[in-house]
Amino acid sequence: MSGYYWFEGIPFPSRGFQKEIIEEVRDKFVIGDEDIIILAYPKSGTNWLIQIVCLIQTKGNPEWVQSVPTWKRSPWIESNGGFQNLTNKERPYQISSHLPFHLFPRSFFSSKAKIIYVIRNPRDVLVSGYFFWYKTNLFKNPDSLATYFDWFLKGNVPYGSWFEHTRGWLSMRGSENFLLLSYEGMKKDPRRTIEKICDFLGKKLEPDELDMVLKYSSFQAMKENKMSNFSLITDDIAPNGLLLMRKGTTGDWKNHLTVAQAEAFNKVFQEKMAGFPPGLFPWE
Repeated sequence: MSGYYWFEGIPFPSRGFQKEIIEEVRDKFVIGDEDIIILAYPKSGTNWLIQIVCLIQTKGNPEWVQSVPTWKRSPWIESNGGFQNLTNKERPYQISSHLPFHLFPRSFFSSKAKIIYVIRNPRDVLVSGYFFWYKTNLFKNPDSLATYFDWFLKGNVPYGSWFEHTRGWLSMRGSENFLLLSYEGMKKDPRRTIEKICDFLGKKLEPDELDMVLKYSSFQAMKENKMSNFSLITDDIAPNGLLLMRKGTTGDWKNHLTVAQAEAFNKVFQEKMAGFPPGLFPWE
């Protein structure tokens, strides 16, 4: 597929990413014990989680999230710009990534750095990804949702297979420096989600501070904040206007996938994700 380059079996957008950077990140980048890593497959709630963690760091003060773009507050380590931003920052780092398990910095696995990993119903990930990626010129755009559906099941989309990505990172569950969240759980009880993250990071918020985190990490607040909604992305990358904050809901896939597609997806999901305990995936 044009618009991609492949590295270690994973397709990356050809613009803004380089094999040499990803290789250096995996083999040489040093993750520090105090670093915080926000990780997810694309379109699973990464930016929402970044907003929450940033607001926890400032005890709910919105000044930082309203004055500095998401990608500078928590750079994507594997992108050219994100890698450069991180190397110019002081530690500890707050890092974002969509990298699969086998391409993540090897130094992490001997560190005490903390990863927060968020998963989302892959049917919603698929639909959200289609409406996001076709607005950009980062790779060959699908001519229809049906085409993207086929690409998604085969893993021929940015960052590869959702199933392999999720299986890889879920091997970390149970580790004391790994917090697993679900987008569905975040939507259902955002206050409890913030409390979980605070406990995991060893942070303490007063009730009024927690209220502020809730307020400024809401969908509406982020949609209206140009530092969070990616409206600063230039026209040469998103000539059709980037739509990062589209709906922010769960179950939207039901409005877009046919019955036949849903059945085909269910079959693949059951095959690929066999062996995980009941209840791990809140949407099933």
